[in-house]
Amino acid sequence: MSRRTPELVIDVLLVAVAAVWGASFLAAKELTTEMGVAPAVALRFIVAAVALGVICAVRRERMPRGRGLAIAALLGCSQAAVIGLETAGVHLTSATNAGLLISLALIFTPVLESLAARSWLPRSYFVAAVVSVVGVALLVSGGGLRTPTVGDALVVAAAAVRAVHVTASARLSRGRSDSTLAVVFVQLVVCAATSCAVAGPDLPPAIAGLSASGWLDALFLGLLCSVFAFVVQLWAVRRTSATRASILMGTEPVWAVLVGVLIGGEAIGAAGFAGAALIIAAGYAGQAIERRHRRAAGEDVLQPVPVRRPKPRVWNSPRVRSRV
Repeated sequence: MSRRTPELVIDVLLVAVAAVWGASFLAAKELTTEMGVAPAVALRFIVAAVALGVICAVRRERMPRGRGLAIAALLGCSQAAVIGLETAGVHLTSATNAGLLISLALIFTPVLESLAARSWLPRSYFVAAVVSVVGVALLVSGGGLRTPTVGDALVVAAAAVRAVHVTASARLSRGRSDSTLAVVFVQLVVCAATSCAVAGPDLPPAIAGLSASGWLDALFLGLLCSVFAFVVQLWAVRRTSATRASILMGTEPVWAVLVGVLIGGEAIGAAGFAGAALIIAAGYAGQAIERRHRRAAGEDVLQPVPVRRPKPRVWNSPRVRSRV
């Protein structure tokens, strides 16, 4: 019988994912400025795929096959789309708009999961989600909002695809016995292959001319923001709901502002602190509402779906030999 993963462990790890993703805005901005969007995304995934490939080789992880391989490859395509759209959007828009628009995944995810589960969440949850978005608006609106641009549209698209990716990860991977590390490795290989194809001949000279600080950004994006974050995300959504994972990772803008203040030298006023308080309060409220709803519906939001395996048939046993 498998042991139940403590709720606190899942929550802390998902918040850690939000923290490194929040810090990724500054790193991605610096890296894309130096080498361009497509080469930056490709280098990030190359670093991630090589690192996780070494880990899988040392651990002798068994790669997924058949349907498991197809699911991993499909999730790799959606993950590549999320990062590609988000990176291009952040490069073309302001941090204010990007931080606000990416949080729309908080609205998209529960809608998608409710449709998939045919179990609509209560209105109070959507109130909490809207409050969270308002908090993000207050938090990142120090410079004020402006007319939407192509970059804004790309970030909105990234938020929508992220919601699809998180929901699909939970639905397609839950209950499967495939190794989490192996599944994420396949995803990263797909991401690296597609992003390298997009970067094309611009990739080699961009890597050759990369500075030391650029390599630090690439390693941070590849190792922490990709390997660590993707593994934890897939591991967590197998043990909780996509909606809960999304609202916890929705604290990403808070961490983005903290990194901007502590490292980038940015400043936030009273409105920013009020926005942070709204996001935290709405996050806790949304978790409680979502948890009560799932339990009332008879769903265990923390226990992974058991994987049923057929019992092996022993052909050399006396009972079986007597029937042959």
